Amino acid sequence: MNDILQGLAEAARLTVTLDATLVDITLRSLQVSLTATVIAAAIGLPFGALLAINRFPRRRLVIAILNALMGLPPVVVGLLVYIMLSRAGPLGVLGLLFTPTAMIIAQVIIITPLIASIAHQAMRDLWADYHDLLISLHTTKRQRIRALLWDGRRALLTAALAGFGRAIGEVGAIMIVGGNIDNVTRVLTTAIALETGKGDFGLALALGFVLIALAILVNLVMHVLSRTERDSRW
Repeated sequence: MNDILQGLAEAARLTVTLDATLVDITLRSLQVSLTATVIAAAIGLPFGALLAINRFPRRRLVIAILNALMGLPPVVVGLLVYIMLSRAGPLGVLGLLFTPTAMIIAQVIIITPLIASIAHQAMRDLWADYHDLLISLHTTKRQRIRALLWDGRRALLTAALAGFGRAIGEVGAIMIVGGNIDNVTRVLTTAIALETGKGDFGLALALGFVLIALAILVNLVMHVLSRTERDSRW
C-alpha cells in the first residue's frame, strides 16, 4: 500500500512540475497517434462511404472482412510490419524500422479498419435517407460521397475518435516496430510497461495519468465541437 501511495505522490510531482521526460514522451505519443489517425481517417472515411453507396459482387464479403479486421491482433501487425521493414524485408532499404514512421505505419494498419467500419455503418443509414434525392439530382459517385461525408461529419468525428483512442493506447505493435528507444520511439504505453518492470511506479503512474487525461481531453474537445455545431443550427 505504501508503494502505491508513494507512487501516486511521485506521479503528482512529475505531472505538476512538467518533468522533461514526461513531456517528451507525451508529445511523441501525440505526434505518432494523431498522425496515424489523420492518415487512417483519410483512407477509412471515404472507403466506408464508398461501401455504403456502391453495390458490387461479393460486397458483403468485403464488409465481413472489414469488420473482422477490427479485431486484428496488434502484435501480428507489428510482426508483419517488422518483417517488411527489416533489412531482409522488401522495404528494408528505406531504413524505417525503429523510427516513429514505422510506429505510424503499424497504427494506421490497426485503426483504419475500425474507422472504415464505423464510417460504413453511419454512411449506410445516411445513404438510406439521401438515396432518392441524390439519385434524382444525377450526382456522380464522388459528389455522393462528399455529400454523405459532410452531412455525417459528426458521426465521422466519433469514428476518428475511436481510432485515436485505440492508437494512443496501443503497445504491442509499436513495441515491436519502434523498439521503445529512449528519446526516439518511446511513447506513453511502452514507457509505462518499461517503468513498471523497473519498479519506478511514480513515473509509470504519471504516464498513466497523462494517458487517461489525453483520452478525456480528446473526448471533451469532440463533445464541445459537436455541441457547438448543433447549437449553430438554431
